[in-house]
Amino acid sequence: MKLLIKNGIVYESDRFKDNIDIYIENGKITAIGKELQKLDVYKVIDASECYVIPGLVDMHCTIGEPGYEYKETLETASISAARGGFTSITMNPDTSPTIDNKTVVEFILSKAREDSCVNIFPYGSMTKKCEGKELAEIGDMQLSGVCAISDGDKAIQDANVISKIIKYAKMFDMPIITHCEDTSLSFSSGVNEGKMSTYLGLKGALRTAEEIMVARNILLADYYKAHIHITHISTKKSVELIKDAKRNGVNITAETSPHYFMLNEDKVQNYNAFAKVNPPLRTEEDVNAIIQGIKEGIIDVISSDHKPNTIDSKLVEFELASFGMSSLEIAFPLAYTALVSTQIITLEQLIHLMSKKPAEILGLNKGVIKVGADADLIVIKKEEKIINSKGFLSKSKFTPFDGFKLDISIKNTIVDGKDIDLKISE
Repeated sequence: MKLLIKNGIVYESDRFKDNIDIYIENGKITAIGKELQKLDVYKVIDASECYVIPGLVDMHCTIGEPGYEYKETLETASISAARGGFTSITMNPDTSPTIDNKTVVEFILSKAREDSCVNIFPYGSMTKKCEGKELAEIGDMQLSGVCAISDGDKAIQDANVISKIIKYAKMFDMPIITHCEDTSLSFSSGVNEGKMSTYLGLKGALRTAEEIMVARNILLADYYKAHIHITHISTKKSVELIKDAKRNGVNITAETSPHYFMLNEDKVQNYNAFAKVNPPLRTEEDVNAIIQGIKEGIIDVISSDHKPNTIDSKLVEFELASFGMSSLEIAFPLAYTALVSTQIITLEQLIHLMSKKPAEILGLNKGVIKVGADADLIVIKKEEKIINSKGFLSKSKFTPFDGFKLDISIKNTIVDGKDIDLKISE
């Protein structure tokens, strides 16, 4: 299969080059240069006035299948990811059955080869059934194909259990992906403890619920000289803790998502369950700290934090509503609009945050455009677009960003040398 991309502004060797062609054959990039002439290509993509960048790699994504196909399937998650520019996505293990043994890993990888149009890399659970008690079959799962271990959006409360996991996982040289939440202080609340929780008459989640666990995991990473990755950072103090840890040489990496640097707790006003996420949206001071953390390189990765569910699970009382939002299709354009258009960071830095660095952390051969690399890349164009969740390809067609204006759109997503059809249902 041969594909030719013409006249793009191509991100190669950590810089952009104008009017460059890319020739792809059998899923690999085989030539990069000006005015390439190749015969027998199945398609030519005109990338004039467009940027051609490495395909995005998502480090935090929930998919329902197996067990919760009514929320999301491998197929719908993958086409949604492709629409958003993600050519590789990870998969949290809290499915049913849980991804806690090699049989489930092998099933998912086999099913993904049939149903998915993007690369899917499952996380193996740290504990059986993600219950935070008994260690899962980590070694067997790595041999079967998991790229990291995680208990998804469930934090391990027992420090002794996470200590055993860290010691054991070090033998396999895999990232340990951790959600940080002391549930005795978060109260399963979808609203930050403060003025908004008081105004709504709801019990709020304390910031310290996140920060205590961040501090604990930093100390454990330092003690065991292990790599721990912290997901969806949301508070100013968490950023400060990670900054100090990195300055002291602790092997820690961290991520956040667009809603944590674009929305604050006011978004849940009027009991808006579409903005109910875990951890909850915080204050404007926290939002600014997250932005500064991205700018200074304290936060390593921006993920989608895609967590699908049914619309019925949102159209109930706030306290009963499900957590999460649909975000695979909009995470990159949102980050570009909020950070690059405002000149907080450059497009090159955003590519590092959403493609190169997550690939490095997970040990994937992704995130670069060069001869011999996998032909996973996207073509993007500066143009205005309005978010309309009703047109999402995900089964979850809701977001608190509905109606938000974006400054960039994804024109083509190429995975393994194949140009994915992004216009389905558009």
